Amino acid sequence: MATPSPEVASVRLDPAESGLHARLLDQLGTAVCAGQLAPGSVLYIDDLVEQYSVSRSVVREVLRVLASMGLVESRRRVGTLIRAAGDWNVFDPQVIRWRLASAGRIAQLRSITELRTAVEPQAAALAALRATPQEASELVGLAAKMWAAGKAGDEAEFLRLDIEFHRLVLVDSGNEMFVKLHELVAEVLAGRYHYDLMPHYPHEQALQLHADVAQAIQRRDGERAKTAMVQIMEQAMLEMSAIWAQTGPGPAS
Repeated sequence: MATPSPEVASVRLDPAESGLHARLLDQLGTAVCAGQLAPGSVLYIDDLVEQYSVSRSVVREVLRVLASMGLVESRRRVGTLIRAAGDWNVFDPQVIRWRLASAGRIAQLRSITELRTAVEPQAAALAALRATPQEASELVGLAAKMWAAGKAGDEAEFLRLDIEFHRLVLVDSGNEMFVKLHELVAEVLAGRYHYDLMPHYPHEQALQLHADVAQAIQRRDGERAKTAMVQIMEQAMLEMSAIWAQTGPGPAS
């Protein structure tokens, strides 16, 4: 990777520029992930200043952040190049959010769900061995609240509880690398909700499976916790399979 040039060195932004920074970062990040800015194309600071009516310091900081995500690369005497999707940090939550906002939404959902299928069942099995009684009880309580929110059709509350449930399973696994994946899980769950890619009323089987995971962890039954989590992942894949069949996989970026 090329050494960052002074043009994308970290800078301090005053409070008045922070909002401009966030907006420009979101606009450019979305454009790259949607393919509107093609790999190999070049961005120039002066052009961005004029196009978006922001200061050079805001542009430099945005390009620095995008470079840290692998979306762009600064080259001396050339400018800032858009990088190919294979170079992106696909584990960055903002990159996931931008990809979910693009035509590659279905492919992004599928890839993360496949990752979850590989990790979360093992996390549940480990949680059954390592969770404290208090932590296990908290999971059981969350599963009960999810059931109530799901039956009531309170989608926003169900989403909040679902994100917290899966976060706690990863935390209770005691594996620090699993824990770091909780932001990815949160993004894909929120993305399915935001883009209307999940049932308005959760299937009763899904509600029961979350309760099964929690109860198995509380009983220290690692095999049952793992099996129930596998079934949760399988159901998530089934819920989205009809959408994939209708729309196709979509582009990877």
